[in-house]
Amino acid sequence: MTVVPEMHLTHDIRSKDIKQEATRAGFGRGLLAAGQKDKNVVAACADLTDSTKMNLFAEAFPDRFIEMGIAEQNLVTVGAGLTIGGKIPFVSSYAAFSPGRNWEQIRTTICLNDRPVKIVGSHAGVSVGPDGATHQMLEDLALMRALPNMVVIAPCDSVEAEKATLAMAVDSRPNYMRLARENTPVFTTEHTPFEIGKAYVFAKGTDVTLIATGTMTYQAMVAADMLKKDGISAEVVHVPTVKPLDTKTILASVEKTGAVVTVEEAQVAGGLGGAIAELLGEELPTPMIRIGMRDRFGESGKPEELLEHFGLTGTHIAMAAHQLKSTTPTV
Repeated sequence: MTVVPEMHLTHDIRSKDIKQEATRAGFGRGLLAAGQKDKNVVAACADLTDSTKMNLFAEAFPDRFIEMGIAEQNLVTVGAGLTIGGKIPFVSSYAAFSPGRNWEQIRTTICLNDRPVKIVGSHAGVSVGPDGATHQMLEDLALMRALPNMVVIAPCDSVEAEKATLAMAVDSRPNYMRLARENTPVFTTEHTPFEIGKAYVFAKGTDVTLIATGTMTYQAMVAADMLKKDGISAEVVHVPTVKPLDTKTILASVEKTGAVVTVEEAQVAGGLGGAIAELLGEELPTPMIRIGMRDRFGESGKPEELLEHFGLTGTHIAMAAHQLKSTTPTV
């Protein structure tokens, strides 16, 4: 179990003035850095170069960038082909379209052949906001987690997204990373560890384990602070890699606390909540509540309104922990 010292998180994590930046911005910087490190790193986009922040790479390495146009199936198929020549392709679009539109091509040309294509799905979750349900991809974690050979990553902030991108560039497997559109709190630092396949304890506790992924980890940290004031000691486990799951870290925390709340800005069926439920069902049956989208689509609205409406805030996480503790027998 890797416990991250508080000093390795930003000092103003509890400040209303905390720096905010979209995770896609961190990806853009990471891709540029990966390209500078290795000339075999190439990139392709489906007509959303600026939105997905591939523009930094495209401007620096125009001879290593391909604009595919609005052709997501072709995007990932070309990516698979590029690996045959020893290239390390990053392919990006909105998550609603990739993997939303081209899942079969990802399955057949990338995963079945175990090609190390790096798929980046931006603008995921209800926090996409006014674009509405058609563009609020909520099923990507479940779709990609089900694919053999696929690694699934959801960074908590832009700093971690940059680290994850660099790690993906040297990983030999197919990778999928989901990114957010809106600015979210930046609460990790250059000293915060990141390794594909590892989960991290961001806050130690003994009464309940809050397991979160993506930008929802910040909301779990907010909830832990709220619970502390109510006399409940919450342990926050950040899971940036939804697959492969760091079962050792998760089981160690849950065995200690005996209660679990999972948090994700995605469908709980098949997503992080599903993954944790499967793990605990087989290894350590434990009372749990899954927070996320429950068998429904999103809506149009401001990001902050939607997060509140769908119960994806620190307050709602804390309420779930209270509910769980009130119904869980003490040993």
